[in-house]
Amino acid sequence: MAVDIKNIFSDLQKQAPGEILETILQTHQFKIERIISRGRATTEGEWYDQDKNEWVILLKGRAGLLFKSNNEEIVLKPGDYINIPAHQKHRVEWTDANEETIWLAVHYRNETCEV
Repeated sequence: MAVDIKNIFSDLQKQAPGEILETILQTHQFKIERIISRGRATTEGEWYDQDKNEWVILLKGRAGLLFKSNNEEIVLKPGDYINIPAHQKHRVEWTDANEETIWLAVHYRNETCEV
């Protein structure tokens, strides 16, 4: 059996505009994706309102998240992670404009989860 080894930091497209979402692994229970962005923000006035929970860790760069429920920006740096329950409205206020911001996100069904 051949083992396919990949690196979360490889194949970065330096000049790609906007945001790149790449599915790494997906089943009917969850999806793991790599998100790459640079100088990205959610469109003004828009909010993410997802049907699934999302656990996300910031691996590289910096980013600001805003949750509609408390309207207070949370700044994430490498190693910071957060669990976002389904239907908790949130947005990306900004990502680092000088380097790629790399996230690893796990989307999973809306079931009870202990963290």
